Amino acid sequence: MQNVQYNFIRVAAATPLLRVADCAYNTSEIIRKMQEAYALKSHLVVFPELGITGYTCQDLFFQKPLLQAAEESLQRIVEVSAGMPGMVCAVGLPLDINEELYNCAVIIENGSVLGIAVKTFLPNYAEFYEKRWFKPAAHLKVSSMTLFSEEVPVGNDLVFKIGGNKTNFKFSVEICEDLWTPISPSDFLCMAGAEIIANLSASNETATKRKYRHGMVEHKSAKNFCAYAYCCAGGGESSSDLVFGGHDIIAQNGRVLSENREMSDECLIYSDIDLDSIRTDRRRYDTYGDFRNFYHRPYREIVRECHLQPSELKYPLKRLVFVPRDMEKNHERCEEIMQIQVNGLKKRLKHINCKTVVLGISGGLDSTLALLVCVKAFDETGLDRKGIIGVSMPGFGTTSRTFDNAMKLMHALGVDSKVISIKDACLQHFRDIAQDENVHDITYENTQARERTQILMDLANKYGGIVVGTGDLSELALGWCTYNGDHMSHYAVNCGVPKTLVRSLVAAYCNFHDEGTAAILRDIIDTPISPELLPADEHGNIAQKTEDKVGPYELHDFFLYYLLRYGYEPAKIAAMAEIAFSRKESGDDRIYDRAEIDKWLKVCCRRFFSQQFKRNCLPDGPKTGKIALSPRGDWRMPSDASSALWQ
Repeated sequence: MQNVQYNFIRVAAATPLLRVADCAYNTSEIIRKMQEAYALKSHLVVFPELGITGYTCQDLFFQKPLLQAAEESLQRIVEVSAGMPGMVCAVGLPLDINEELYNCAVIIENGSVLGIAVKTFLPNYAEFYEKRWFKPAAHLKVSSMTLFSEEVPVGNDLVFKIGGNKTNFKFSVEICEDLWTPISPSDFLCMAGAEIIANLSASNETATKRKYRHGMVEHKSAKNFCAYAYCCAGGGESSSDLVFGGHDIIAQNGRVLSENREMSDECLIYSDIDLDSIRTDRRRYDTYGDFRNFYHRPYREIVRECHLQPSELKYPLKRLVFVPRDMEKNHERCEEIMQIQVNGLKKRLKHINCKTVVLGISGGLDSTLALLVCVKAFDETGLDRKGIIGVSMPGFGTTSRTFDNAMKLMHALGVDSKVISIKDACLQHFRDIAQDENVHDITYENTQARERTQILMDLANKYGGIVVGTGDLSELALGWCTYNGDHMSHYAVNCGVPKTLVRSLVAAYCNFHDEGTAAILRDIIDTPISPELLPADEHGNIAQKTEDKVGPYELHDFFLYYLLRYGYEPAKIAAMAEIAFSRKESGDDRIYDRAEIDKWLKVCCRRFFSQQFKRNCLPDGPKTGKIALSPRGDWRMPSDASSALWQ
């Protein structure tokens, strides 16, 4: 997959080796990093603040030889860039503008200076003393200056549009301290359309500062729905009382994509940026547009038409989009989601003064998670676990493995358990509607699902309780539930949890129970996903496996994430899936080729559109993540919309 084909732009942050006040040496190192970035097919490369001279020159900034050497070095960099078309460079140096000195970032592409960004806020506290040498952007009395015989725009109001008609990106620049202020120049530049912010920085190291810096860049990219490329001076800048560590960070929409985590003299990091995700979020969140209209400031757009080099995508794509790779983060995420589910159920029980819940326990993942949520909710509210009525309802496809696990789990958790076979009732119903019991069609399957729901509803009436639904978000998206069967309940605790995350949540609950209970949970996790509506095979094993029918849930959750979260076209989703599922993240991961991906993506889109009528009458249930399908909240869609554009 080529990045520019689907609006991915490659951004690099390059910290070169540096000698303070040695412009010739610094320029050679900058050019070396430019060549590295160009070889990586970068479209934008950001260098540190005042990188041509060095940030710590202090009163040497008043010396004409230094300023003259810096300008000559800049000219050399511009000339060299003529051999690197399609890559924009942002380099830092001091510039004399109308006999005042400014801390600047010069924007260069293919032998031309596109503009000069000027630092807005100058720190003059603690170890910083910039107002001694520089003037802030507010002092500028001109909007352009002559540089190398060309008139060049200058200021802190510049937005650069780079590329062609099919693929282009907009970026702006702020410099170091600008990020640290209560309201940053980048806030307004993003309102003006900048999708990527480049920050040329020289931020020295102190204890805990790297963590704070990381958080600021992460947060800035989140609140402005943008990519943020932060490039910091390296160890060569260290002088007198200050140490610099080359802390470079590239983030997008609140997620750090690449970072130099170690203190170093030089480094180069890069990542592709997904422009579509930025554009989608800006369209989706209407308060972003409201802020743009309310706090609009004049800006100038500089357009540069050029060909953007395509390359193989370098973007962190996960197979399991809803499950963090990092075990610590995964555990943290699971605990948070557990508590959302538990608190939602607790409020519903308290509101209706209910002390009894009824739910079907199949020995599968979804009903297990729902039961665990009920147990935790009852424990936290001081209710007797015997108020949880778990019902095993064996049917024509129930296997001994799932039945035994269901019964053992209910016993281990100390809830009230019941066994009610549905076979006789279903056979009577088949006779009533003249259904051949040997014909294992949709009627055969749905009769069982609806019989189970009727039992649960009637038990809830009998005991003055409510039915807790067990279906998950992935099943709802695909319509893999029986209308007015397992589709229905009084409160659905799992409706906001994707199938791939259900497994992680059940695994996390193992940590809160004794080893015997945990062993049961682990066996449930390893059980194939099945509604068990069709008879078992000759060996008594599950014959009806859901993923054989509708496709692998790890693929569907991947598709649904990018379809619902960002509204991507199927071609882009398939191309991204091909990369994500071409490698294993654990030993038992399956590899999917493009033909399989295309096949199941069509199934996903077709089912998603055709099954909206089920989602339009969903019971209440807690939203747990950024994707939810409640018709009262996140997803409103006509039941009869065509899926033609998504096929």
